[in-house]
Amino acid sequence: MNFGLSRVRELLDKIGSPDLGLKIAHIAGTNGKGSIAEYLTCILDRAGKRVGTFTSPAVMSEWDQFRVNGLALDPLVMGEYLGRCYELRGDCTAFEVLTASALLAFKEQGCEYAVVECGLGGSSDATNAIMHKEVAIISSIGLEHTAILGDTIEKICAQKAGIVKDCPLVVNALQCDEAKRFFERMGASFAAIDNIEVGDKQSFCVKGTRFEISPLGIEQAYNAAAAVEAARILGISDFAIASGLAVARPIGRIEVLHSRGNTYIVDGAHNPQAIEALTRYISERKMKDVKVVFGCFSDKDIASITEMLGKIASSVTAVQPPSNRALKLDKIVRECKRHFSSVAYSQSVSDALDGLNGTIVVCGSFTLVKEALNWIEKEQ
Repeated sequence: MNFGLSRVRELLDKIGSPDLGLKIAHIAGTNGKGSIAEYLTCILDRAGKRVGTFTSPAVMSEWDQFRVNGLALDPLVMGEYLGRCYELRGDCTAFEVLTASALLAFKEQGCEYAVVECGLGGSSDATNAIMHKEVAIISSIGLEHTAILGDTIEKICAQKAGIVKDCPLVVNALQCDEAKRFFERMGASFAAIDNIEVGDKQSFCVKGTRFEISPLGIEQAYNAAAAVEAARILGISDFAIASGLAVARPIGRIEVLHSRGNTYIVDGAHNPQAIEALTRYISERKMKDVKVVFGCFSDKDIASITEMLGKIASSVTAVQPPSNRALKLDKIVRECKRHFSSVAYSQSVSDALDGLNGTIVVCGSFTLVKEALNWIEKEQ
């Protein structure tokens, strides 16, 4: 990583400043960015708009990071845009090239809107080289990447708030008190919900209008509300908003699947705030005989994460995520032994799932989601 905006701004200008030809919604935050991006993309699509979406990290495929109206661009087509930007990249980092390539692709593919998710932070993130935005959105804030973003909530909020550039700011209302006070001082519009009803789906009101989503967990209702408020700022009708929310399916966010008499919960939750939401979901439903498949990156608060997971399950199978940022398997096992009565380990998620029955939770990193979902699909 090499933070700063000058390199990617220079690259964007070399390729024709594609960001200036797009109506951009920019999303920063700790948890919920990808979900908000998915909701807003579906809303704009149902409103008849052509919209590009750039998110990170990749979950099911590296090409899913570059989507137009929800569909990944053809790898050959996207490869051409990547190649053009690499030729002119100068000293740009890989992520900076991806950012420029996405904006170039969206402009040349005829998009009117672009939904862009920050990679890390806000102020100095490559995506913040964008010159003009229609709306800035900030999801839930928590303590993560403290060595880079700061060691207090207020310092992290300041980093995230750096994406605001002469545009309205929408803030997810699911915030701790310190974050709320920070964004209140900025005059942000908070995306709150009320009258929530939970069944097979969730329905809730945002300023008097009722909406419905399929993803579970109250956090998703708040994420959807942030997309609602942003869409309203963009002039989208509540009819199109409701239609978009109804079809949105964020990948790897408390996905509940059933196969061979087992219940699988797959969640990319990878920090204490997200793990807390996952464990609350399981506890509220009084799920029994829960088994966990877990792995995480080396920069995560594994002590807090495993402590929370140990309260809803006695058994864990440790795996090392497929990434050079992964925490080594022996260290994951060592920490798990502090909080689980039964600890096993496997070389992959698939191997772990082969030997488990009951209610199985896969979590700790988005890099585990693809293998888990593919394995479950084959078993159905």
